[in-house]
Amino acid sequence: MDCLFCKMAAGEIPTNKVYEDDTVLAFYDIDPQAPVHVLVVPKKHIASPADITAENSAVVAHIFEVIAGLVKTLGMEEGYRVVTNCGKDGGQSVPHLHFHVLAKRSLAWPPG
Repeated sequence: MDCLFCKMAAGEIPTNKVYEDDTVLAFYDIDPQAPVHVLVVPKKHIASPADITAENSAVVAHIFEVIAGLVKTLGMEEGYRVVTNCGKDGGQSVPHLHFHVLAKRSLAWPPG
């Protein structure tokens, strides 16, 4: 499979890793949109949020557990945003489920 995030999860492409376990990899985004911008990805390939099923949904719960830990580790207690994009029109640029965690600046709504 020629998936960028799968290669990162396998250690074939280096990352600025923040967290890793058997299921999840978290690393700093190479084009940060906030002072703290971390991507959290499942190691097992899931193409997008549209591909979450009863069989693979436990990884999403685990990702949010990891994010809760990162909030403390990275000092994001004042607030943060978790974003995932789905499909081309939804802004998904890498076809592998991933969550952006953004913090350390005021995050207005709607995003812009």
